Amino acid sequence: MANIGIVLGKFHTAEVTEMLEEARAVARKRGLSIAPDGEAWVPGSMEKPLAVKRLLMRADVDAVVALGIIERGETEHGSVMGHAVIKSLIDLQLEFMKPVGVGILGPGINPSQIPPRIRPYAAAAVDAVADMLATR
Repeated sequence: MANIGIVLGKFHTAEVTEMLEEARAVARKRGLSIAPDGEAWVPGSMEKPLAVKRLLMRADVDAVVALGIIERGETEHGSVMGHAVIKSLIDLQLEFMKPVGVGILGPGINPSQIPPRIRPYAAAAVDAVADMLATR
């Protein structure tokens, strides 16, 4: 059974906790387990790449899922940060040759768009790593 890690942003704790519940359920369904101490809460999306890298460095972690929300703001900060974070996560996936599933809503998501996407995005991120692990 493959072990995964999950990195979560604290900024939207209630919504991300719901994402975590969905990720755990889908992981069980897909025959994945969460590595011991494999869930890492970080302040926000900017901190996710470092937490993902720390998990990818572990021999007992086969893949990582990053969950969170980058909401639309009044400036381009969220968009710029979101693009940098996603690129970093893709780079880490290639560096470690381990899948990274991205379940980050946004950048630029409006508050009204968040609730219907919480569970589907978390599920899709876990499904992505499960599919990639199956094709090794």
